[in-house]
Amino acid sequence: MIQKVLKVGSSAAVTLPKKALRELGLSIGDDISLTIDPAHKQVVMEQAIPIDHEMIAWTKRFIERYRPALKALAK
Repeated sequence: MIQKVLKVGSSAAVTLPKKALRELGLSIGDDISLTIDPAHKQVVMEQAIPIDHEMIAWTKRFIERYRPALKALAK
């Protein structure tokens, strides 16, 4: 399939046909992750892993609480 690169404000966009969205399991509003492979001039698109904000907060509390022990273990 061939798609055009479109101007959107000061950025660019490529549209995905409904069939492509279905095949990728994506919906409007989903987050995606783009990886650029400049050597092969390719863009790889994957569904992004949702961010678990609760896990991030728990991890920060854990690190703050056990920072001295973690530093000692790192040595």
